[in-house]
Amino acid sequence: MSASTQKPREFTGRHMLIIILAFFGVIIAVNLTMATLASTSWTGLVVENTYVASQQFNRKAEEGRAQAALGWTGKLTIAWGDVRYSLSDAAGKPVPLHGVKVLFRHPAYEAADKSVTLALASGQEFAAKHTPRDGVWIVEVDADAGLTEPYRDVRRIMISHGALQ
Repeated sequence: MSASTQKPREFTGRHMLIIILAFFGVIIAVNLTMATLASTSWTGLVVENTYVASQQFNRKAEEGRAQAALGWTGKLTIAWGDVRYSLSDAAGKPVPLHGVKVLFRHPAYEAADKSVTLALASGQEFAAKHTPRDGVWIVEVDADAGLTEPYRDVRRIMISHGALQ
């Protein structure tokens, strides 16, 4: 019986080169992937200039209090590909509107934002054809009710199967 002995493989400079190239190749691939994902998702920008926004804060807060004092209630409906909005006063009577714009803002992706202008449908209800994607949205409604500033209605909503939940 003869025993064959196998010669152990040597670790050469070529092996070390392959290991180093693989190591740095993985790091570069991960960095490129993360940079691509970061540049195509939410920028993180909330306001263009924080100083200017801070100077406007008190005025906007006062406008919000004045709007809340009106006691108006906005009714937003999203279903079957229609977006509808109407506004009623504290007594429940319709508030005459001259125009309504709705901005659908996605909380994480600015690319998904969509502005929709509603047209008078019936009575004092404004409507437009639009089906937002399913998920969470921030809806900003600017309704022209003849005031110095548009009536602003901002809501965080959930869309499921094309309808407001």
